[in-house]
Amino acid sequence: MKVTINGKEYSFRDGETILELAKRNGIFIPSLCQFEPLGHKPATCRVCLVEIMDKNGKRMAAACETPLSDGMVIDSISRHVRDMQRTQVELIFADHDQDCVSCVRHGDCELQDLGESVGLSRNRFTSKLPQKPQGRTLDETANGMTRDMSKCIRCLRCVEVCRKIQGVAALTLDGKGTDASIGVGMADDHATSACIQCGQCIMVCPTGALAEKDENDIVIDMLSDPEITTVFAFAPSVRVVLGEEFGLAPGVNVEGKIVGALKAIGADIVLDTDFAADAVIMEEGTELLHNIKHGGKLPMFTSCCPGWVNYAEKHFPEILPHVSTTRSPQAVLGALAKSYLTDAMEIDPGRVRVISIMPCVAKKDEAKRPELARNGVPDTDVVITVREFARLLRRFGINLSDVDPEPFDNPFMSSSTGAAVIFGSTGGVMEAAVRTVHAILTGRELDTIEVAPLRGMEDVKEAEIDLGPENGRIKVAICHGLRNAQKLAEDALAGKSPYAFIEVMACPGGCVDGGGTSRIKKKYHPHAKTRQQALYRMDRSMPRRQSHNNPQIRKMYRDYLGEPGSHKAHDLLHTGYSSRKKVPSQTIEKNRERLTLTD
Repeated sequence: MKVTINGKEYSFRDGETILELAKRNGIFIPSLCQFEPLGHKPATCRVCLVEIMDKNGKRMAAACETPLSDGMVIDSISRHVRDMQRTQVELIFADHDQDCVSCVRHGDCELQDLGESVGLSRNRFTSKLPQKPQGRTLDETANGMTRDMSKCIRCLRCVEVCRKIQGVAALTLDGKGTDASIGVGMADDHATSACIQCGQCIMVCPTGALAEKDENDIVIDMLSDPEITTVFAFAPSVRVVLGEEFGLAPGVNVEGKIVGALKAIGADIVLDTDFAADAVIMEEGTELLHNIKHGGKLPMFTSCCPGWVNYAEKHFPEILPHVSTTRSPQAVLGALAKSYLTDAMEIDPGRVRVISIMPCVAKKDEAKRPELARNGVPDTDVVITVREFARLLRRFGINLSDVDPEPFDNPFMSSSTGAAVIFGSTGGVMEAAVRTVHAILTGRELDTIEVAPLRGMEDVKEAEIDLGPENGRIKVAICHGLRNAQKLAEDALAGKSPYAFIEVMACPGGCVDGGGTSRIKKKYHPHAKTRQQALYRMDRSMPRRQSHNNPQIRKMYRDYLGEPGSHKAHDLLHTGYSSRKKVPSQTIEKNRERLTLTD
């Protein structure tokens, strides 16, 4: 079966669309709403117009939804076709807030790229349609994200990723005509919706309709205040992601450059969140052992991922007794920076501000949890994502690739281990915990430090861990992407789970693909494995690879906390959870049923 495209003949596969054949043969047809990584082709933008001649005559059609038929003649480049494509893009822009310079996606926007690809030099319809139609609102009620529906082009990618990948179903298409936009599932606002602020919708949004809340001005205010001591810390995955924002290859370790850049912009103290990750393993491992030995809730779920914690509180509050009370590394570092560190350095904790650089949007929400504050003062004052940090450095005129690396130099909270580094990947928390729990129970290190069954990018992984003849074997599980977590939570609540310990990370691939990481246009986490392998290489290069062997961790417990699980450790390094379920389960199920794009 053959067709002709722009005067050349091509063979096609049964059921193939015009756009699929064109892409397979390197023929460019402009398009916007189609998103191949999700298999997403809703045909809403109508930009991929072509003229076709077949047995039904000559007509215009959208290439993404038109199946090929034998003998079809297709034109995608004539003046008439180009004019039609350009007109469609003009109409999209006319229904879109065109204050591009103030948009977080300016210069990295697929809609701007589309305008260039169709040769758009002016817009005849800019003043014809209302710029802020009724119902297309700016919602800033969530702690981590903004929803500016005046920038929404209704491509529906966010709806798809929220349902297909995460299984959260927090988003719906609401309204009609120019009032149509993405809603929050019949909730009053974003904050009270079923959204868990994982930020995966931001990763696929082609414009600035969905974005992280930019808090760089708050950070600059802190840096410029001579009365404030600024303490910066960054997560394990940040060091293998940030370089991409400055043209470096995916997976390049820029840890030293980050330290150097932070000192260049005036940071007083630079800490490594990896130190706090080692502390988390000491506390969480102790908690797991207590539950196993004394009949505590099993399976125990990890608590490092705030997207997962939000999901548990909003969707499965019944599972909360199974969730570890150990704080996340970010929350542990904030608490220790304003207690242990300030005591050791004789600094007034009231003048300390902790700024956390994270690959995660939900970390912004976590930092504002009242449980993670003392006397109303948050342990972590500000959280900025990888994208925000890149913008912050540019505001100071700093190109990370030109920065000379510098080491961490704090004598109290900068040492870390390979176990902490791999926290940034799915399976890393579990592997780090296994290394330490095995050593505590058996008195010896694992024969093989790298636990192969806990590695990889499979949706759900499991392993059986031998804890010695006196303690037997336990089964553990790992999942990433909340759609996968749902079944594990349901089995635990039904008493059918075979596992003692379950790691959940909300984002596919874990923190290396968090909602605050580098976004790549028209792609969805293309560098996941590269980033993951970079963390594993760092682990292998570390002189110490088990959290319990971190000398600064040992010193902190000896001099300050006592022992893992002590009263003081529990007061500083643990937290509690409560139900935030405001959207009824049946409503969420209706959201899942509405507009199932893959059907």
